[in-house]
Formats: sequence, structure tokens, C-alpha cells
Amino acid sequence: MNIDNINLKSIASLLTRRQTLQLAGLAIANLLLSLWMGLQAYKWMPEQASAEAVMVDRLFSFMTVIGSFIFLGVVGTLLYSVLFQRAAKYDASDGPPIEGNVTLEVVWTAIPILLVIWIAAFSYQTYHQMSILGPIKTQAKVAMAEEAIATDASFSGDAVDALAEPQPPMEMSPIEVRSRQWSWEFYYPDANVSSTELHLPVNQRAKFKLTSEDVLHALYVPAFRVKQDIVPGKVIDFSFTPIKVGRYRLRDSEYSGTYFASNQTYVVVETQEDHQKWLRMAAKNPLKPAPNQASEEYKVVSQRTTGYRYESVQPSPAPLVNYSAALNQ
Repeated sequence: MNIDNINLKSIASLLTRRQTLQLAGLAIANLLLSLWMGLQAYKWMPEQASAEAVMVDRLFSFMTVIGSFIFLGVVGTLLYSVLFQRAAKYDASDGPPIEGNVTLEVVWTAIPILLVIWIAAFSYQTYHQMSILGPIKTQAKVAMAEEAIATDASFSGDAVDALAEPQPPMEMSPIEVRSRQWSWEFYYPDANVSSTELHLPVNQRAKFKLTSEDVLHALYVPAFRVKQDIVPGKVIDFSFTPIKVGRYRLRDSEYSGTYFASNQTYVVVETQEDHQKWLRMAAKNPLKPAPNQASEEYKVVSQRTTGYRYESVQPSPAPLVNYSAALNQ
């Protein structure tokens, strides 16, 4: 065969049955390894403490499988070519003039398009179920979380137990989340209680009204996999469903000025009984200014007469609350 007339079809025809089986075996091994990587992805995230976390982790695992399969396939092909398809030493001649192959070009164009559509559809469905793009009943969401856990052995037993016997939902007024430079305040209208620590009953849909008194902020709870930007001048409705009793970090993930890193607190998820006890206890406390790390740091810096001193916006006054996490830890 004249090497000048070699094309991709003739190269494919030269592959032996053994080589074809080897390529198929490598593809299967790549798929199995990618699936294993997808299961490992669950371990890279914080514990699952909300129904939303179950769905987000499932999406993340799915994308990890696809990304791993593509990465290992491309890198493996490159390494094989470098190790076994190198030109002979001192060979500076050109390679064979391989012409284009319409079938191959259609395949490697169609596959990425289908993958992008698949990922987009899966992502849209996940966000829709999380009520970011539309409302959904809590019972349906918990049922989907139960199904996701039942079909994946990597989910923790605690998450299964938390969803096994959901408590009946109670209608509660939305919690008012007031963000400012640099502190959080949570107001419970039904109990007339203000706190710098967010307390929620487990397995019940938590609803919020988010506001900002100054600049952009963002409510972010890593264990819940939820994040919502808070825009000044707007009241933003937000909701999620905690499914595991515990204490979790809440952060401001939007840069809001010099001391934004100190703008963090805790979310305490507790049983309905414990939650009601906490509300009654907090309601008995008089309103007091909450400790504020940003104000303390600003005061120290502003009083410096020598050394390094930087300009900053003066922190907002400490909120008046019935319960402060810093005072009750």
C-alpha cells in the first residue's frame, strides 16, 4: 500500500482483532476507574446536612465521572503515543499525509454536544428540585433524597436515618436574615426573638427573607450546599431543608469589605422539641448588643498611632439580640 494514500479508514482496517480487544479493554477500565472516582467525590465534600446537599453531591459525582473519563482517556492516549509511537532516533521526516475523515469528525463533534446537553439537563433538573428555579414540595424533595441515598452506598447512614422518619412540617413565618458589615442577625417573627446564631428544626422546610443594609452579601452554608446572594434594597425569598442534627458553619461568601472574613456564624439544627425550648429560652433574655469581631478589630486599628494602618469602612453597630453565639458557646 502506498503510504501517501493512507487515510483513517485504512488505518482502522489494519487494526488486528487483538488490538481492538485491547482498546475495548482500556475503555472499560477507564469507565470503571471513572465510576470509582465519582464515588470518591462524595468524600471530598463536607457532610451532607440538607436535602439539597444530597442532590448537589449527586450532580457533582456525575460531573466527576464524565470529567475523569475524558481526562484519563486524553492523557492515556497522549502517554501511549509518546511512549510507543515515537519516531525513530534521528528521524526528522514528515509523518504520513492522513486526510480528513467525515465520519470521525461528526462523531467527535456530536459526542461533546450530547455531553453538554446531558450535563445541562441534569444541572437544570437539580436546581429546579432545589427550588432555586421553581417551587417544590418538601415531601417530594425528601422522597428524592431518600431514593438518591438508597441507590448509592456512599451516602452516610446518618443521612438515611435523618430522612427515614421526617417530622410533620409546621407552618412558620419566614426567618428574617439581616446582613450588614459585618455581622449576621436572624429574627424569628413568631417568637419575637433575635439571634446571631441561626437555629432550625430538623427535617422541616426552613424559609427566609434575606435583606442587606449596605452592600452585597451572600449566605453560604457548605454542609447544606446552598448559597444565595443578598442584594441591597431587595427582599429575597430563600429556603432549604436541613436533615441532620448538628452545628454547621455559616459564612459570607461575597466579598463585602475589609472584615468580611469575620462575618460568619453557626447554624444549629435540632429536634423540634429542642428548637421550641431554645425559642422560649431566648425570648426570656433581654436585648443586648452582640459581640462583634469586626468592630473590635476596627477599634484596635483606628487607635494606632504608629505601625501599619489601613483605611476601612467603619463596621455597622452591633445588632441587639436576645441570644448571641459568642456569649453562649
